[in-house]
Parts: sequence; C-alpha cells; structure tokens
Amino acid sequence: MSAPRVILADTGMGNLRSVARALERVGAEVTVTPDPDAVRAAPRLVVPGQGGFGECAHALEAGLGDAVREHIASGRPYLGICLGMQILFEGSEEAPGARGLGVFAGTVDRLASAPDPDDPTRRLKIPHMGWNEVEGHHPLLPAREWFYFVHSFCCVPTDHAVVVGEAEYGQAVCAAVARDNVFACQFHPEKSQHAGAALLGRFLEDAWS
Repeated sequence: MSAPRVILADTGMGNLRSVARALERVGAEVTVTPDPDAVRAAPRLVVPGQGGFGECAHALEAGLGDAVREHIASGRPYLGICLGMQILFEGSEEAPGARGLGVFAGTVDRLASAPDPDDPTRRLKIPHMGWNEVEGHHPLLPAREWFYFVHSFCCVPTDHAVVVGEAEYGQAVCAAVARDNVFACQFHPEKSQHAGAALLGRFLEDAWS
C-alpha cells in the first residue's frame, strides 16, 4: 500500500521541517511547496505556521490563499496548525485590517493575562507556552489529552458549534475547530510527542473527514 500523500503549504512562516518530519514519522509522503496548483490539488493539505497573522495574510493574498479555499471546497482533508488555524478566520487583533481566509466566521483575539489559579498574587504569562490539557469531541481528538501550546492569540468563532477542543488558561481557550473536511488546532501536534503523533496518524486516515 502506498504512503498517504500530504502537501505541506509553504507560506514562509516557519516550522515546516518539524511538521514534515512528524508527518513522515507516522507514514506520510510529504511535499513542501508554495505552489498554488499543488495546494489546490492536494489529496491532504496541511497549513502550519509560527509568526504573525499579518505576514501570513499577506502571503496568502495572491494565488495561494485562493488555492487553500479551493482545496477546502473540494472536500479533501485540511489540517491547520497554530497560525494555520487562525488564518481560517476573518481577522485578528494582532493585525487590524489584515484579512484572513474567512472559512470560519469570527476573530482571533489576544489572550488575557488572568490571575494564576495556583498563585492569585501572580498573573499567567503571555504567551501561553507549554503543555495544557485539551477536552475534545472529534474523531481526531481523544476526550482528554495533553498537547503543547505556544501562542498569544486565540480564535473566537462566531458559531461555537465549530469548537471541538477546549483548554483552560485563565479563560476558556478554543484549542481546535472543525467542520466537514476541515480540522485545525491551536496547539502543535509536531511538538506533542505521542499525543501529537496519534492525531497526525488519524489525519492520514480517510474515515474522519
């Protein structure tokens, strides 16, 4: 049986090799490319990213953004990681005026620095960096599992029904969203050891989408 093919969209936003290696470890054949035609026709598409919303939105202004939308509209599987999740929304407080892909209605808002529940005299650090338990309800997510986060902004969907994973960090944090063939997560599966590998392995299966 041939390895599942995955296109990893190169938006110039970093961490591509670590995501590619994580996918390869669970059996994928990975091609990293910025080519809109390859993205449009991808059997499975992964859009990762670390960096700023504005820079990512700028990278997707031309043909690459349209290709991502066309891929999603085709019904083939899409996985967005971190910035690849945030860019699915309409805009972000991080970059006023920059337009996301608008696949999901809603915005990306700055995390609030809330009191530390373990020490009320201190406040939780921003960015939120480290392991956090996620409560999930989606074929790619177990009911409870720990994943690794690095972010200062979080998605706020207009329709809460698309939220399929939540974490707690001084507030309820949208950890994952999904609809039909689209799944996206704020945490980093490629940094999440066995839990992340299990998620990526399930993404390669056809049954979930």
